[in-house]
Amino acid sequence: MSYGHQEFISPFTWRYGSVQMRQIWSEWHKRWLMRRVWLALAGAQQQAGLVTDEQLADLHSHADEVDITRSLELEKETRHDVMAEIRTFAEQCPVGGGIIHWGATSADITDNVDVMRIREAAGVLILRLEELLLRFAERIEQTATLPVMAYSHIQPAEPTTLGYRLSVYAQDLSHNLVDLKELVGNLKGKGFKGAVGSQASFSEMLQDTGMTAAEMERRAMAFLNLAYFPVATQTYTRQQDLGVTNTLASLASTLHKFGLDFRLMQSPAIGEWSEPFAADQVGSSAMPFKRNPIISENICSLARYIGAMPAVAWENAGQAILERSLDDSANRRLFLPGAFIACDEILLKANKLVTGMTIDETAVKRNMDRYGPFAATERLLMALVAAGADRQQAHEWIRQASMRAWQEVKGGRPNPLIEYLRVEKQINERIDPEQLLTLMDASQYVGTAGQRAIEFASQLKRELAESKPRQAADSS
Repeated sequence: MSYGHQEFISPFTWRYGSVQMRQIWSEWHKRWLMRRVWLALAGAQQQAGLVTDEQLADLHSHADEVDITRSLELEKETRHDVMAEIRTFAEQCPVGGGIIHWGATSADITDNVDVMRIREAAGVLILRLEELLLRFAERIEQTATLPVMAYSHIQPAEPTTLGYRLSVYAQDLSHNLVDLKELVGNLKGKGFKGAVGSQASFSEMLQDTGMTAAEMERRAMAFLNLAYFPVATQTYTRQQDLGVTNTLASLASTLHKFGLDFRLMQSPAIGEWSEPFAADQVGSSAMPFKRNPIISENICSLARYIGAMPAVAWENAGQAILERSLDDSANRRLFLPGAFIACDEILLKANKLVTGMTIDETAVKRNMDRYGPFAATERLLMALVAAGADRQQAHEWIRQASMRAWQEVKGGRPNPLIEYLRVEKQINERIDPEQLLTLMDASQYVGTAGQRAIEFASQLKRELAESKPRQAADSS
C-alpha cells in the first residue's frame, strides 16, 4: 500500500501533526495493537486451559509481523477488515493460528485498540501542553509588570499588564491540562463481552474450565493494562467518544482565543506583538511587504475543525441503535485521528508563538500614551471626590475634557487630555499640577495585576514540576 501526491491524501498524513502522533494513528500501529489484544485474549484462555503453551508462543513469535498488503488482499475477498487481519495473522502462525479471535466479536478487538490509541495520543498532548504552559510561565514572569492597554468590546479600556493578560490564556490551558489528565484516568475499553455484550460465547467455552467469563475478561484486560466498562453492548458506550472530543474541543477553544487575540495584537493598528518571521519568509504572493500572522491563523483554522468534532460524536452517541449500529464506523476512522493530530499541531504551533513572539515596547508605549490618559480619569475622579468635589459634577468636568481630547486623538494627533485637565479651574482648585500628573500616569493604574501574574506563574511552575515525578511513577 503506497500513496503519492498524484492522488488525494489527507493533510494529516504529511502536513499537520508530529511524526509521533501520526504513527499512533497509523494503520500499521492499529494492526500491531490488534495483535496485542488477540494475544491478551489468548493468554487468558491459556490460563483457563483452552489454549496450549505452544499455540500462545506461536502467536507471540509472529505478533510483530504486520502485513498490511496481505491483509488488504484478503479484505477484497472477505469485505471485512477485521476478518482479513485475523486470516493474515493466522497464516503466519501454523500452530496457534486456529485459535485467534476465539469467542470474540470484531469490536472486542477494535474498541479496545481505539481506547489504547486514545490513551497514547492523549499522553502526547499532555506532554505538549505541559511544555507550552512552562513557556507561558516564563513569558508571564518576564512581562508580569509591563503595563499595557487592556481592551473591552475591542475598545481601549484600562491598563493591565502583559503578564496578567498571558496568565488568562495559561490559566485556561492549565484547566485543559487537568481535563486531559482526568480523561486519561477515566478511559475504559470495551473488555471482552462478545457480540451483544452478554459474554455468551465466552461463558459457553469456559463452562468446564473453572474460570468464569468475567475472570477471563479481567485477566485479558490486565495484560493490556486497560480498565474496562462493566457494561457494554457490542461496543463501548459512544458517550466516551463524546467526552474525548469535548475535552479536545475545549483545549482547541482556548488556543483559538489565544490565536485570535494574537492576530489582533499583531495588526498594525495595535502592533504590540508579532509572530516569529524568518528572513526568507513570504507574507503574501501579491504584496511583498506583508507579514501575515500565518501561525496564529493556522491555530484558529485547525481549532475550528476540532470544535466541530463533538457534533459528530454526539450523533454517534445519541443514535447508537440498540446493541449496535455500524453507522459510526467510518466517521470514527476520521474524527478520532483527525482531532488528535489537529490538537497536536496547534499545540506545537502555540509553542512556537509563545517562544518566538516579539514584544514591541515602542508600540506598547505609543498605545499607553494615546489611550492611557482616558483610563486614568477614574483615578482623578476618585481623588476629586476625596478632595471634596461633588462626584457627579467632577464626572462632567472630566467628561467634557475627554470628549474634546478624543476628537484630537481621532484626528491622529497626540492626546491632549492631561493639558485640558490641568487648566480646568474646578480641578486645579482641588488637585495640584504635580498630583494630577501622578494620577494621570496610567502605567501605575494596574492594581494587583502584576503581582498576581507573578504568583500565578510561580504556582504554575511548581505544579508542572510536581507532576513530573507522578508521571514517571505512573509510567513505571
